[in-house]
Amino acid sequence: MSDIFSVNQLIQWRDGSDNPLTERILWIDESNIIAYVIDIFSKEAFPKLRKVSEIQEEFVSGDLIVIKNDPMFKLLLEEEIKESSLKIRDKAWQIISKISSTKFEPEIYEKDGRGDFVKKAIQEFGVTNKTVYKYLRKYWQRGKHKNALLPDYANSGGKGKEKKLGDKKVGRPRKNLEAIGEGINVDEETKKVFRLALSKYYYTYKQNNLTMAYDLMVKEFFVEDYRYENGIWKPILLPINQIPTFTQFKYWYKKEENIKNTIVKRKGSKKFELLHRAILGKSDTDVVGPGSTYQIDATIGDIYLISRYNKKWIIGRPVIYAIIDVFSRMVTGIYVGLEGPSWLGAMMALANSSIDKVKFCSEYGIDITSEEWPCFHLPEAILADRGEMEGTLVETYINNLQVRIDNTPPYRADWKGIIEQYFHTINEHVKPLLPGVVLPDFRERGGKDYRLDAKLDIYEFTRIIIMRALYHNNEHRLKNYDRNVDMISDEVELIPREMWNWGIKNRSGRLRTFPEDIIKLNLMPSEKARVTEKGIKFKKCLYACETAIKEQWFENARNKGSWEIHVSYDPRNMNYLYIRNETGRAFEECFLLASQERYKDKTLDEIIYLLESEKLYSKLNEGKVLQAKANLITEIEAIVNSAEKAAKDIKTGYESKASRLRNIKQNRREEKESIRENEAFVLGENKEKIAEGKLININRAGSEKNANENLEDIELLKKMQRERLNARRNK
Repeated sequence: MSDIFSVNQLIQWRDGSDNPLTERILWIDESNIIAYVIDIFSKEAFPKLRKVSEIQEEFVSGDLIVIKNDPMFKLLLEEEIKESSLKIRDKAWQIISKISSTKFEPEIYEKDGRGDFVKKAIQEFGVTNKTVYKYLRKYWQRGKHKNALLPDYANSGGKGKEKKLGDKKVGRPRKNLEAIGEGINVDEETKKVFRLALSKYYYTYKQNNLTMAYDLMVKEFFVEDYRYENGIWKPILLPINQIPTFTQFKYWYKKEENIKNTIVKRKGSKKFELLHRAILGKSDTDVVGPGSTYQIDATIGDIYLISRYNKKWIIGRPVIYAIIDVFSRMVTGIYVGLEGPSWLGAMMALANSSIDKVKFCSEYGIDITSEEWPCFHLPEAILADRGEMEGTLVETYINNLQVRIDNTPPYRADWKGIIEQYFHTINEHVKPLLPGVVLPDFRERGGKDYRLDAKLDIYEFTRIIIMRALYHNNEHRLKNYDRNVDMISDEVELIPREMWNWGIKNRSGRLRTFPEDIIKLNLMPSEKARVTEKGIKFKKCLYACETAIKEQWFENARNKGSWEIHVSYDPRNMNYLYIRNETGRAFEECFLLASQERYKDKTLDEIIYLLESEKLYSKLNEGKVLQAKANLITEIEAIVNSAEKAAKDIKTGYESKASRLRNIKQNRREEKESIRENEAFVLGENKEKIAEGKLININRAGSEKNANENLEDIELLKKMQRERLNARRNK
């Protein structure tokens, strides 16, 4: 407790209200068991007993914070305090100094014991009960020092307040008073005119100067009459002594001016935040060493990429994420994807910043040593520009890994000047070398469509970004970096890697590490997948895991119906899914099924693009499919119509339905024999002879019949079969 809290310290209870409870610690016992505190803003507050353990628990959970700037404290020099104020202070101190001394602690804070002390003060000094309690409360609330009893004269008086005006003109008398008159006082009516004129003529995007606003005000509001001249009505102004002067107008403008609101109204909030706000520091203010603060940002790459599935497909422009350590300017993490600036992209960059870069680079065919990119840590804080680093998705990262997220105000990208400069250098050094780059005349009439020049896929472009990061970390010399005294003494080169290594050696303590799998698990997006009879289905891909096979998930899904489970995934590589256990510190790996070969080693972006392109292809061919179906239906209907017409031409006579049904087997047998005859395989020369009407000698024992006689017998048999069949059909 003594390391964190102390007497006179202010603590604030964060309950989500607009006016959270702020208390001052008055006393802590030697065993750190109990403490007395008091609400510093309540006019009826008394000391309150709290358990030290309660304060500690709330502080650890974040529901209690320590207030460093004491709103009650005033730095006063004795010689500057008025004599009258000193008398009031000293009198109050005389009354409570004895009963408020440390020898009466903690009894003075306890309700039962405090009454006796107050009675003694009342009897000794002849004051009221209310007076003693007023002095005690003031003393405790304002910091337990003598000057806490000074009167609040600073809150009184007329400074900054407007004086009541009478008939007499106030202010400095005019020169040449007899010639131009005394002038007017700026009364409430005139102030209304001033405010209206400022609103109408000055606080606008036209950005009139103050003199022009004054002239326009006089022309509109201080007019006696109008005269018609040269086809227009011209104003006749009031006498000069009835018009407020520009000095008066300017004075009241300055008096009521809010410089921020003025610029916002005239130029817009974006321009104010970017160009007119006070510049009181730099991006690296309060940065102690490596890992104190990382800056993260994303930009849309000025290049069009093609698909790894099909080199003819143009897939658009990539999103580039980068993370830079503010102290050393080291690029600690990168990510290239198709996902628009979002938590998903930021997550991938954050994960990359805390993994082994040797392994990462090897995935892209780049061999490095750990010394070339020694970044695999979590920082103390991350500075972002809102957007993707706000909301519930980032809470897991914050709560589990204890990384503070600082977001810049809206439109304040300049607060992240270091990362912005890095993106600028990427464009400067990489763009001229790449095909498919967007140039300034893009989309101008007659301009070249650079999308058609796209040659690189996302894997190849990521390799280029990695190589650019390696160059920046190991070779790039910083131009605008103010080395501190120690760095100058050690002659540290202004190269990110050298500054990082120096900082690790001399300013360590900010960087932290976690197991890589735990970091990834807490960063990965989590969504629902469905267990089906075909596998664990996620984003149209199918997976399995040992538990699913062992517990027969897929068999159960087929017989009892599918169900949902929560899975985590890495959008860069969809070969695996991960099922977390209840603690969140372990997981089971799900592998892509062999039947899903086309998704192997592909990113989620590429898979989504493939599925969308197939959906689009299906849509584009929908017309052809419908036409083919229509043709098929038409042809079937034509055959049916022909058959129905032929059936009507056949006369069934008086044959009963029973007799027709009775001959089905016989009809089937005869039809079968006819079909067999027509479909029988005849090969080689025999086929040609039959086609020519020649007899094939089938009597291998030397029959006296010649070939023509055999053929005649066969033809006679066939003729008899046909006649019998036709006779049945014509009955």
